Amino acid sequence: MDRVAGIETEYGCLVSGEEGRPHTDAWPVRVKNFLFRRAHAGAIDLHYRDYEEPPGNGGFLLNGGRLYLDMGHIEYASPECLHLRDVVTYDLAGDYLLQSALEMLEATDHVSFIKNNIDHSTGATFGCHENYLMKREAQFTPPVLGTLLAFLATRQIFTGAGRVGQANPLAFDFQFPQAEVDVDFQLSQRADHIVNDIYQWVQFNRAIINARDEPLADYRKYRRLHLLIGDSNMSPFATALKIGTTACVLSLLEEGRLPKNLILGDAVQSTRDISRDATGAWIVRLENGKTIGALDIQWQFYDLAQRHLGGSNEETDWLLESWSFTLEALGNKPEALIGGVDWITKKWLLETFMEAEGIGWDDPWLQSLDLEYHNIDPEKGLFFGVNPAKRIGEWNNSVRHNEASYHPPGNTRALGRAHAVAWFQKGEQPYVINWDSIACDNRDFLVMGNPFEVYTEEVGKFLAQPRPKPSVGQDSVEPDAR
Repeated sequence: MDRVAGIETEYGCLVSGEEGRPHTDAWPVRVKNFLFRRAHAGAIDLHYRDYEEPPGNGGFLLNGGRLYLDMGHIEYASPECLHLRDVVTYDLAGDYLLQSALEMLEATDHVSFIKNNIDHSTGATFGCHENYLMKREAQFTPPVLGTLLAFLATRQIFTGAGRVGQANPLAFDFQFPQAEVDVDFQLSQRADHIVNDIYQWVQFNRAIINARDEPLADYRKYRRLHLLIGDSNMSPFATALKIGTTACVLSLLEEGRLPKNLILGDAVQSTRDISRDATGAWIVRLENGKTIGALDIQWQFYDLAQRHLGGSNEETDWLLESWSFTLEALGNKPEALIGGVDWITKKWLLETFMEAEGIGWDDPWLQSLDLEYHNIDPEKGLFFGVNPAKRIGEWNNSVRHNEASYHPPGNTRALGRAHAVAWFQKGEQPYVINWDSIACDNRDFLVMGNPFEVYTEEVGKFLAQPRPKPSVGQDSVEPDAR
């Protein structure tokens, strides 16, 4: 992987026993407070980040990432990572932080964090957002965007987390959807909730690509591609495929090597059609009127990536080999992907259970099992009971490093930021921490505009500068710094 990337994950919270649903909003707050105040996992925000993020709502972590509350959910944003293995490891670091907090709070018997994207009871959805640093000069013409959308709509055949049932969310114009045929099981959790291909705002008009131009870096050199379409994956192998294949396609985009004539007639509808196609044919209609299978589209992207990116480094070669292995298995032997592709793994577990219990897809028991597949507690989560094939199992085990929850990657600016977080934890000075800057007060900023730089020397010198101690009662941050 030749670019900085990261993942933002919103976690569901499941509370059982006497506390029940009225307390599901309280536990994310308790866990957030525990991590910052008692576990010393990071430095809490002292200032408003926006109107929905007051002081104390969250903060940056010792691993360079960020944890905060977003509309009642805990959201964890991994630090900037340059290597594919690191992206997966630091995504898993969020799981470990939350689970370890529940264990130290002695709450694991009645509180669980669920790494999924839907609430079966309310129909709500919560996100797993991907971020990719791109060159500012990358050309996002309509044909380029159309081809990128074709890749994103079809990659769910190996990135989908699977879900029982369906949702019929209202579109942005609030028109009621037409009645649809019941769906027993589908590939993606997010597919039913995507109502636009490209759009700027997130909350009420979820798009495949979020159009905000917010690079969190030097805007003259970089842009950030922000994707909303992806599911939260329990399988590290699936996370690697999701991030790695997308990074390859973005490299082809920047080099002007995307495939031709692969623009979908309707990317949003195709996303939903593929997810709901129980036959596995996954046929979509192109803009030119022709039809093609999602698997064939992915093979075309793979062939170009292999031709132009193969041999560039060991990590890319592993990704390309795993991509082709997965596409081959999807077409001929999908059971080889149990433990590697989440929707296949979940469907296999549910069908095994249904056969043993003599029940059908309409049994509400299955929605409960759907949730438990995503339980991040290794003692409870159904995913952790699966024994995948050697290739997949070795990868899944190799990227679990609990120390990543408190230590940053060593080759991006997350290293410098983490140094600042540790300093601010111990000091008495007011501070502001952002993805691309740090400040000791509202006038004294260090800009970190290049995510490829580690900034350890610059941060060390900046923090070592003598500054007067704040007087008693002095505001930590002046209003104009908010």
